[in-house]
Amino acid sequence: MSNFAELQLLLGHNFRDENLLRLALTHPSVAHEANAALTHNQRLEFLGDAVLGLVLSRELFEKFSTADEGALTKSRAKLVNSVSLAAHARELGLGAYLILSRGEENTGGRERASALADAFESVLGAIFLDGGFDAAREFVLREFAADFSALTDAADIANPKGELQELLQARSPLAPEYEFISASGPDHDRIFECAVRHASNELARGTGKSKKAAESAAALAALEKLRAEKSAQS
Repeated sequence: MSNFAELQLLLGHNFRDENLLRLALTHPSVAHEANAALTHNQRLEFLGDAVLGLVLSRELFEKFSTADEGALTKSRAKLVNSVSLAAHARELGLGAYLILSRGEENTGGRERASALADAFESVLGAIFLDGGFDAAREFVLREFAADFSALTDAADIANPKGELQELLQARSPLAPEYEFISASGPDHDRIFECAVRHASNELARGTGKSKKAAESAAALAALEKLRAEKSAQS
């Protein structure tokens, strides 16, 4: 097994109690194979899952101030699914440090996505117990920095009207206004077109299967236009 000192450098946390880290890396198969009540990482996984949810929920709440509960929940789900957590575990090389039963080792347990995702949460739980919430939060934000950057567009799509209003109100107290333009197509498959205006100026148009969807599409188009203009000026 690799030296835990190397792993602690990768984690960015120096454990005061290294036994916590060892426990976080101990797969349940060890107890199953020994047919004994040996401790393993499932309890730490439970704790780490809660800590991860709290840290990410707070950051999403603060980063996307106009997103509603549904958008925030969807964004968090994209961050904490098992595929994502296993990817983070692989980047840290956790597989090489797992303490496995012989059977689990022989059947590819070090590369198993479920084992890696569980280990990531377990390690986070161990960091929380060893260093407190601030240490755990720093670890999570460092690990998920790129993921948060990739969520920018997703958050805009989830609530483009709110994002557009926030952007425009930073410039003017006037709120954007939406105007129904037209509807086309048969009754069972209507396409609606709406425009969004600000201070009497049309910013963009959008289409959708409902007026609400068309307004959201117009808001998203306006956001893209305004950001492109800002980027060109900088």
